[in-house]
Amino acid sequence: MRTNTMVGILLVSSLLAACTLTSAPERPSSATAVQPVTLTVSAASDLIYAFGEIGRQFEAETGHKVVFNFGSTGQLTQQIEQGAPVDVFAAANVSFVEDLERQGLILPDTKQMYARGRITLWTRADSPLQITNLADLTRPEVRRLAIANPDHAPYGVAARQAMQTAGIWEAVQTKLVLGDNVRQTLQYAETGNVDVAIVALSLSVPAAGDTSGRWTVIPQEMHPPIDQALAVIKDTRHEAAARAFAALVNGPQGRQIMRKYGFILPGEAPDQ
Repeated sequence: MRTNTMVGILLVSSLLAACTLTSAPERPSSATAVQPVTLTVSAASDLIYAFGEIGRQFEAETGHKVVFNFGSTGQLTQQIEQGAPVDVFAAANVSFVEDLERQGLILPDTKQMYARGRITLWTRADSPLQITNLADLTRPEVRRLAIANPDHAPYGVAARQAMQTAGIWEAVQTKLVLGDNVRQTLQYAETGNVDVAIVALSLSVPAAGDTSGRWTVIPQEMHPPIDQALAVIKDTRHEAAARAFAALVNGPQGRQIMRKYGFILPGEAPDQ
């Protein structure tokens, strides 16, 4: 009798435990909550200042971290083709994003224009040279002239095309110093290693705050448009965050920042 009573108690206890396990509401696991990620953004060197500011805005709004890999667009494209772990690619020329699209390396619906760049003639503020147009580059007192390497840097291509249009390309060959990217090109001029540099307006504009340099914008008709595009890389492990970053660049906050650094934005007139 005692044995039967004990068996009954054990059965009831087991049933109660089973009911408790099946009827208890599920608690959200911390593993399923949205966790901050580190986003890798490969971006053209003309974006150092603008994207630096956009990156800080993105981190503040989302809690994600952004790590930038700045360089020449051609070299960054090669890294992506070779499997570099990149989430977002912002090129200085749309053709490079289109090349990656043809290879199936981006998410096609994320490809978007985000800016048109401009180029400038840049000299140090303490330089005795007064450079106001491309023809001035042929003067004998201009001994060294830096441009980004046109073999892989869109801003170097634009610089070469502008000088070809002006009819001075052959005349300046012996003066040329090639930077790996447009930021290095500016550094050559900042340090006095060259007399003049043709660089991105987006890198020239911040100098207004510290008066370290003078620049003259080269007319747009001297070279084809520097239309810049971005896309999310197909193999990204953080697609949602990558899409959010791209949306911020082309959203109201991102556009305001890009405009501040001299970029012409999609849908805006070229003279803005």
